[in-house]
Amino acid sequence: MNESFNLLDERWIPVCMADGRLCKVSLLELFEQAGQIRSLAETSPPSLIALYRLLLAITHRALSQLPDGWKDRDRANWFRQGLPQEPLHGYLKQWRERFWLFHPEYPFMQVAALATGEETCTKPKPWTQISLASATGDAPVVFDHSIDKTPIAIDPGMAIRSLLGFLQFVPGGLVKVIRDSDKAGPLANSAVSVPIGDSLAETLCLALHPASYAEMPDIPCWEQSAPSLATLRSDPTLATGNNDRYTRLSRAVLLRRNDDGLVGKIYFAAGVALAEDANAPDSMASYRAGNEKLVRLSFREGRAFWRDLTALIPDAQGKAAHPAAVLGWAANLKAMLIEEQADQVVLAAGVSSNQAKLLRWRMEQVALPLPLLNDPNLANYLRDEIRRAEDSYKKFREIASKMLAETMPDPNRKETREAARTSLDAGPYAATFFATIERDLPRLLKKIAAMEIETVQAMWSEALQKAAMATWDTLRQSMGQSPSALRAEARAYPRFRALHSSLYPKTEIQVPQEVQA
Repeated sequence: MNESFNLLDERWIPVCMADGRLCKVSLLELFEQAGQIRSLAETSPPSLIALYRLLLAITHRALSQLPDGWKDRDRANWFRQGLPQEPLHGYLKQWRERFWLFHPEYPFMQVAALATGEETCTKPKPWTQISLASATGDAPVVFDHSIDKTPIAIDPGMAIRSLLGFLQFVPGGLVKVIRDSDKAGPLANSAVSVPIGDSLAETLCLALHPASYAEMPDIPCWEQSAPSLATLRSDPTLATGNNDRYTRLSRAVLLRRNDDGLVGKIYFAAGVALAEDANAPDSMASYRAGNEKLVRLSFREGRAFWRDLTALIPDAQGKAAHPAAVLGWAANLKAMLIEEQADQVVLAAGVSSNQAKLLRWRMEQVALPLPLLNDPNLANYLRDEIRRAEDSYKKFREIASKMLAETMPDPNRKETREAARTSLDAGPYAATFFATIERDLPRLLKKIAAMEIETVQAMWSEALQKAAMATWDTLRQSMGQSPSALRAEARAYPRFRALHSSLYPKTEIQVPQEVQA
């Protein structure tokens, strides 16, 4: 394979410029124009996060060449004045030979040994093997309806972006090449947090991990020796640091270029497996309270992301949440910039999977006031109010499911009550309840951050009442006007009224005309 498509020169990274233009830039252009680039414009959530991690690894390694390293005050200066170009350009020039996408020995983020390995060289696979959005094998169709045998060839830029996202988010499971199975990527089944600035340069400063002073060097994969087949067969290893995690070859891949320069086939095998350390969680992953212990935050079906905001804010006890370390680094930087009262925009993106099956991916942004990222006491106020919303809907659900059961034959049977709950959960009622509350969420965040604690509960109580009434009306309309539906509603209404009043006892609600009759 001849050297071609150097990522330092080829334009393969989609970006949004400050004036709103969408274009593609090379790695050299990206760092030169980081202050004029608003953000990355990659539309695939896994690839977007992986691109940010790639850029952070490059930035970290380049700035590690500074004679005295750096501290937060240096980050603050770079945030104000822009990233230092000399060490960045010098680093990329130093490692230019490792940034060829196609190379006989060191193809970027790939394993050249697959081209000659007995188990792989005669068994090319479609490139969709590394596309989390494509239908491969027995995986469900998400966005792509092509079939394995006839994939549409793609340009090298799209191939490397797909590969980067795949390596970070690939679920664990069967591989059957080199090894029978392999560990998951660093971010499998995760909703990942990245603090976002007004420019790409600011974002890289906010999310940059601290300088490393450990004895074992934390280097990205392109600075390491080329993986051999023996390396792929070896036991999982712990990451030496963020640069290793951000660029870990969790699967061994080698892109094959067609005569027209496009990528249609790849070689594929088990990779350099990552062993997880419970004491060193991924810097971009947050953890929420589970049934018995903290579990990694992921996107859950039918659940608005703001309901899990409590995983992004500190908990003094460490039992309710463990926010991503990258959010703490951003908050520390903003504190040095004397912007303690500002909002920090957080990008939440990732993939949810069940074992090896991709279920969904999502990408959202939320603006969190900095006091909530710094003060566990203020964070607990938000935690309490979100918990109150969850408890309120739980009580509403009990009333509503019993009402639905009374419209069915044999309402007192266990099976009937279960069918009513299933019908309720499949409907729009949870979405209606929490979407109605969400309109008041920004005000709630602002009031808690400003320590207007006296008015928080009243404002949120009013929001809960509105949500309960809107959901009740939606449920009543869906039940129709049959005699059984009206009887069930009349029996359930006093319980709903009691719940509504308990949310904010001073407020009266209007009795529906159907119930009055």
